Amino acid sequence: MKKFSVVIAGGGSTFTPGIVMMMLDNMERFPIGELVLYDNDEERQAQLGQALKILLKEQAPALKFSYTTDPKEAFTDKDFCMAHIRVGKYEMREKDEKIPLRHGVIGQETCGPGGIAYGMRSITGMLEIIDYMEEYSPDCWMLNYSNPASIVAEACRVLRPESKVLNICDMPVGTLRRMSQIINKQPEELEVRYFGLNHFGWWTSVKDKEGHEYIDQIKDYVSENGYLTKVEVDTQHMDQSWQDTHKKAKDLLAVNPSYLPNTYLKYYLYPDYEVANSNEKFTRANEVMDGREKEVFTAARNIIEKGTAVDSGFHIDSHASFIVDLARAIAFNTHERMLMIVENNGAIANFPDDAMVEVPCIVGNNGPEPLTQGKIPAFEHAMMFQQLTVEKLVVEAYIEGSYQKLWQALTLSKTIPSAKVAKDILDDLITANSEYWPELT
Repeated sequence: MKKFSVVIAGGGSTFTPGIVMMMLDNMERFPIGELVLYDNDEERQAQLGQALKILLKEQAPALKFSYTTDPKEAFTDKDFCMAHIRVGKYEMREKDEKIPLRHGVIGQETCGPGGIAYGMRSITGMLEIIDYMEEYSPDCWMLNYSNPASIVAEACRVLRPESKVLNICDMPVGTLRRMSQIINKQPEELEVRYFGLNHFGWWTSVKDKEGHEYIDQIKDYVSENGYLTKVEVDTQHMDQSWQDTHKKAKDLLAVNPSYLPNTYLKYYLYPDYEVANSNEKFTRANEVMDGREKEVFTAARNIIEKGTAVDSGFHIDSHASFIVDLARAIAFNTHERMLMIVENNGAIANFPDDAMVEVPCIVGNNGPEPLTQGKIPAFEHAMMFQQLTVEKLVVEAYIEGSYQKLWQALTLSKTIPSAKVAKDILDDLITANSEYWPELT
């Protein structure tokens, strides 16, 4: 079996060690001969790179491993690029969350004004690594799970329409895992039907391979508990903010009991609740910086100091195995069924063809083929079309350097109460993002 050459773009990410260890755990399914980390922050990546070099020497000595800030070195002769970049790092995420909260609006990484700000930064970074990939490895596939996925996917559709970029999100994977715990199944035993935009959709069916439907059983549980399961609380050491998010799903289901909701809908259906229960001085960004960020880099320093990764503190990110499933689908034409972010083209019959929607797809060596979901009801259609227009306006504002269109995008967002508040937030975000956004006139 061929051994593949892989570059991870965003090598300095706190998720990198867990994903590398997950790939090691799946080497029989997806053999890797070379692995390169790429990042534009040399110092940050070097800490993880040195630690992973020690770990890989012990656990996979035959694997060729390196880390670099040189695009040519990173992207030459690669089969796959796995992209999880964060332009501006957690310092800018903190601003994305705290600036809106100062105006009484939700502060969230991918939703509302924070997601729009992050999207405006991410487009530049994504285009840059796509261009590197195409220059140095024209046959390479990019598996992109960088946030905010909807805005990034729309930008790729408009600005790099022929690029071999696959957009996927781990949120549906995590929610399916919790659903499987509720009904005492394994995730791989289940097939779902789903429609929406990224972080903005609904499950319409959850069946096993024999065709037994579990959606009503799951709804009964979610109506009382949300998606929170005892297994996850006890074994995953879940942060309190995530526990609260999964519990809130019961209120989302109450609004629309026909389908099972994506948890991110809470930011659009209950924004007042989210603001009232937010701490402007300590947001999710601070929770991550005080938690996972410190844990991962402390573990890296310990490995480097000890010279061994035995009992290292790096943990396998087992739920990220969906990345290997996607790579295998492309490499071996496995026709894996996965939720992907793709151009609609009739998958949702009564929704614009050029919308980047999240639906089940069959993935083979030509990429994803979306499965049709039929027509969707008026409530979901109206919510989705409003959010889709926000995302399209953001990409148009980026391309045209248009202050007007970005103001319109913020004004149209269901998370912001008025055009005045939208303008006030926009002006603050422009100041905060002066190093990252294109100039807006």
